[in-house]
Amino acid sequence: MKKIFFLILILMMPLLSFFHPGLPLTHDGEIQVARIASFYQSLSEGNIVPRWAGNLNWGYGTPILMFVYPLPSYAASFFHFLGFSFIDSARAVFILGFIFSGLFMSLWIKEIWGWPAGLVAGLLYTLAPYRFVDLYVRGALGENFAFIWPPLVCWLALRLSKGWRWRHFAGASLALAALILSHNMLSLMFLPVIFGYLGYLIFVSKKKWLLVIRYKLLVILGFMLAAFFWLPALLESKYTLRDIVTKGSITGFESFSRLAWSGWNYGGTGAFSVQLGVLQWLAVILAPLLIWSFWRKKDKNWVFLTGLLACFCLAIFLILPAAKPLYFGLPLLSKFQFAWRFLSLALFLAAIFAGALIYLLPKRLKLLCAVLFVLCSILLNKDYWRAQDFFYKDDASYLAAYPGTTDTGEGSPVWSIRFMEKFPQTPLAIIDGKAEIKEVTRKTNYHQYQVVATKPTRLAENTLYFPGWQILVNGQPVAIQFQDPAWRGIMTFTVPAGDHEIKAVFKETKMRLLADGVSGLGLVLLLFSGIMRSKLWKNLKSR
Repeated sequence: MKKIFFLILILMMPLLSFFHPGLPLTHDGEIQVARIASFYQSLSEGNIVPRWAGNLNWGYGTPILMFVYPLPSYAASFFHFLGFSFIDSARAVFILGFIFSGLFMSLWIKEIWGWPAGLVAGLLYTLAPYRFVDLYVRGALGENFAFIWPPLVCWLALRLSKGWRWRHFAGASLALAALILSHNMLSLMFLPVIFGYLGYLIFVSKKKWLLVIRYKLLVILGFMLAAFFWLPALLESKYTLRDIVTKGSITGFESFSRLAWSGWNYGGTGAFSVQLGVLQWLAVILAPLLIWSFWRKKDKNWVFLTGLLACFCLAIFLILPAAKPLYFGLPLLSKFQFAWRFLSLALFLAAIFAGALIYLLPKRLKLLCAVLFVLCSILLNKDYWRAQDFFYKDDASYLAAYPGTTDTGEGSPVWSIRFMEKFPQTPLAIIDGKAEIKEVTRKTNYHQYQVVATKPTRLAENTLYFPGWQILVNGQPVAIQFQDPAWRGIMTFTVPAGDHEIKAVFKETKMRLLADGVSGLGLVLLLFSGIMRSKLWKNLKSR
């Protein structure tokens, strides 16, 4: 416990700016808070899975919540429910992501090579320039939060390889789901490495087929639990501008010299630091020697580290300009948007090499070298953990109509434009005809109006259409036109003369309901397995 407290104390040092009033001023920080506010608003209205951000995009709404990692927003919503402001809730999620990522990396590597190795690995996983770019330059809430889960999945999988424990199985399944729900691209990046580690654990196990079954069930359950997000995000992205906006737009390639060393900067791509870290590079340079040392000792960890070194080389190559043809040849790679994102994976692997280095040192030097790593990590990175400035807005600013969505507008419906350009004058507008309109109710997924039309009238519900929206006139669905060039993407419809109750309702499509059902079934299976394990254990103890 003292070791954990010591680690947390060190990890708190780079976060002192997050205890300053307001949120550090970053590239994406404010839009992250706006999304959290929209997410919470929908959640508080009873939508367990918020999908539509009704107040974003100048008040016309956007389906961005369907395609952007929901777990950080669930976590922030919990803090807001406890009484935190939206900005303070975002700060709390940034802090948790940083601390728990280092803690779980330490616990995993400690399980393999002991506490000194675990401490160093945890610190090098967190005290690195790119992690501070995420915190203080980019404001990458999802990426920072996603760093928690890869070491946790690996740690629990390792424990599961040593014997069946339901808590390890359930925890690993939940952690795998949490990774998928924390960041789309980082989950794609880390999953092959996690699966490779599971394969390595099977390879060194004496009960291979038993472990194969455990890991298969773990992975299936993890994907089931996260299906409510990844399945609609995968299958309904065709209705957005994502593929059009991001096609051929991969950027962020960096020279090897900048990966070795690049100064601190608050600018955008090509300006901010992309260096891996001095100590991280030291650990990687020594990796071949570490592999040889394990091989000579007939320790199968040489296989593990060899695989990691190959992954590290690939991750670094994918950041270099020489890799550009691969991005255009492999459509999946182009979805990463920025080549420097692979620093996340390289950093994860370098931290493991650092842990192996400490483990292989003579016993009398382990503690000394671990302390030196701690001191050097602090000294080499202390100038990076600072905010350029801070901003603060009250909660009401984020709950009203808000102009932003994303930096590229890739989440907008394909029949719309990337960004709306001004706030609508009224929620329900008259295009042609004559009518009196009274707004009755307006929630994220439900708008209600009373309309008295003196003649047939064409109306525009100033909300962008996306599959799931319905217009009901006196309880009956009517045809929606959303491709009128003059009202591009906006739902328009016609009502006859008379008094009408108009409702615009956003519902789950059949596919989304299926995805929700898969996740619900996964949760039931998880709980059922826990209940059955508990009953079985009690029966065994009573005999």
